[in-house]
Amino acid sequence: MRFDIITIFPDFFTGPLEHGILGRAIEAGLVQVKAHNLRDFTDDRHQTVDDRPFGGGEGMVLTAEPLFRAVESLGIAPKASRDQAREQVILLSAQGRRFSQSWARSLTGVERITLLCGRYEGVDERVSELLADEELSIGDYVLSGGELAAAVVVDALTRLVPGALGNAESSRNESFAASGADAAGQDTGILDCPQYTRPSTFRGHTAPAVLQSGNQRQIRQWRREQALAKTRRNRPDLLAHAALTEADRKFLQEMDEPPERETP
Repeated sequence: MRFDIITIFPDFFTGPLEHGILGRAIEAGLVQVKAHNLRDFTDDRHQTVDDRPFGGGEGMVLTAEPLFRAVESLGIAPKASRDQAREQVILLSAQGRRFSQSWARSLTGVERITLLCGRYEGVDERVSELLADEELSIGDYVLSGGELAAAVVVDALTRLVPGALGNAESSRNESFAASGADAAGQDTGILDCPQYTRPSTFRGHTAPAVLQSGNQRQIRQWRREQALAKTRRNRPDLLAHAALTEADRKFLQEMDEPPERETP
């Protein structure tokens, strides 16, 4: 998988690309990542990439021409004839569709992804209409630019590249790790279960005995139930779309029922 990142701050990616899973994947040749300076695709001596918005208002807007030139310089096909199963151009913007694990999984077969880092008050809308295949946001908040979002997307997708993780099972047994999304595009996974490691007792708190029992059936049941409980506590919105079994539903229902009072 190859990533091309178009940004006015190419040096921003020096750190994130050198460490951890992503750094090892690049070193092993599993993914390629290259940051391109948007200012290299301007004509004026000031390398201007922004202008005031039509209609007035605060801030500046990234102009369309440098972004189109940058993408075209990479040999990316025009949007009308682009094979999205093989290559995609994604605009990172607070106005975009929210990124999710199911969306990340849907992109794993794409050979080349070009990420356009938005900035200032936004990007000329013609970039979204005529150049980008998708407009993407990593959350319901506003960042100073798309660079952080681009790093998040590259990391999330790299984890799904075969061989990037030391243990392939790691990506199957973590938060949001269900097999897909529902008809509305919502992830059908839940949060991961709580994890413990040595020492068994730490500052008076002991790890659950079931995890140290060696009984794999009981451990699997405990982990599933605790994952459901944690999802209900921290992200109850996920349960509305989660792929739940009858046993899951029964467990959640029992959690809602008040404890029985002892008869005096």
